[in-house]
Amino acid sequence: MHYEIHGRTEADAPTVVLSAGLGGAGAFWTPQLPTLGQRCRVLVYDQLGTNKSPAHLPDGYCIADMAKELIGLLESLGIHQCHFVGHALGGLVGLQMALLRPQLLHSQVLVNAWSSPNAHSARCFAVRQNLLRDSGPAAYVQAQALFLYPPDWIAANSERLARDDAHALAHFPPTANLVRRIQALLAFDVEAELSGIQTPTLLIANRDDMLVPWQRSQHMAAVMPNARLALLNYGGHASSVSDSEPFNQILLDFLAERCGQVAAA
Repeated sequence: MHYEIHGRTEADAPTVVLSAGLGGAGAFWTPQLPTLGQRCRVLVYDQLGTNKSPAHLPDGYCIADMAKELIGLLESLGIHQCHFVGHALGGLVGLQMALLRPQLLHSQVLVNAWSSPNAHSARCFAVRQNLLRDSGPAAYVQAQALFLYPPDWIAANSERLARDDAHALAHFPPTANLVRRIQALLAFDVEAELSGIQTPTLLIANRDDMLVPWQRSQHMAAVMPNARLALLNYGGHASSVSDSEPFNQILLDFLAERCGQVAAA
């Protein structure tokens, strides 16, 4: 898989791994790189079958496969422990890693993620799949911002979104890969194992997220023994982009608790 390492280079620098959502692109985390890079070694990557990590995803592809791919990447780089930050689908990857290889994670931050299916998100993803199937990639890309960002942010950033849409359409993944990734996130269910995850966890959720109800994060914070919830009022599903300053501060404060180098940098 394509990956990039940013920020500090010292051997004792804490490593933070950033995992994007459905789009799978490491570039999703661009608003976090300058801040995190001053304090940590930061790994971003393009998930398999997306962007610069081309692959044919097989039938039955699942979140566990994505977690194993990332574990393999970290092993190949000699990274034996890290802090993990995952957005939406990326958060599911983190939960799966905490079950498969808990010793790998110092901590995890799960952003607008979930532990089992819910009817609202399933309806949203059904609409997205129907757009892709019936109207094609251009319609899918055009609708994407509606699921990710608040209306006022969309209205104020029309030129930026037009550039983003053009780039997304030019680098659109194979339709079969995208469908299998959606199927994987819809099938994800670790509810029965959730209370056994001991990894120190911060759940970040947005009240105005129209794709994933914020109560899904509230539920995980209540069930996981070492988890807590940070609830934001604004930013939509992708507040790390649309309202990055408060998001970054919450992220840094949590990492500072878990890692002395972050606090001292």
